Amino acid sequence: MKMHALTRELIEAGGIDALVARDAPDLAVLTQAERAASLTATLAARPEGPVWLFAYGSLIWNPTVRVEACRVGRIDGWHRAFCLETVVGRGSRAHPGLTLALDSGGDCTGVAFRLPEEGLEHELSLLWRREMLSGAYVPRWLEVTDPDGGEIGCAIAFTMDRANPHYAGGLSEEEVVERLATARGAIGSAAEYLFATCEGLAGHGVSDPALDALAAAVRRRREALESQG
Repeated sequence: MKMHALTRELIEAGGIDALVARDAPDLAVLTQAERAASLTATLAARPEGPVWLFAYGSLIWNPTVRVEACRVGRIDGWHRAFCLETVVGRGSRAHPGLTLALDSGGDCTGVAFRLPEEGLEHELSLLWRREMLSGAYVPRWLEVTDPDGGEIGCAIAFTMDRANPHYAGGLSEEEVVERLATARGAIGSAAEYLFATCEGLAGHGVSDPALDALAAAVRRRREALESQG
């Protein structure tokens, strides 16, 4: 399988859709018109003030859009979880992977990126091409606060649609570890995604003990698989 880096250039060239067409041609994806309608509806609901993007997974370490500033931020009512199945990108039909989403309940600390007003719609269109592939996410405007409880502003956050067929919130811990340890697709492995997210959070001074424990379990499982030959 030819590997690809998830870059701004790949997204602009329509590379994500091309990878889906090659590796999972039967995967139901949103049309360009449906993505455009989703973006238009999101912008129509834009609150006053600058536009922030709440990053909780790969956007932390690979945003692929232009940003003016970043701050550690927290949202309430949603938590970071490996609850989105993927059969392309960081997984396959034979070995489905998992990626992060914001599932309902709890809270989440991540990174808030302030997006530039100039060229905003273009930047968001790139973001929609990347995140709104299968319609598994529901984009929402959520209030973000800093670690001291001060208000940062409203941010776009991609939350999980539990009605989506790719929702995988009911998996056991053992199944999550197994999928993350074994899944790989055209842009890398699910394990690399997990490890990079842990490193990205640590680089911003954010501690997520549950995610770190998961990473340790995945490393142990990968080592066991390697020792089995």
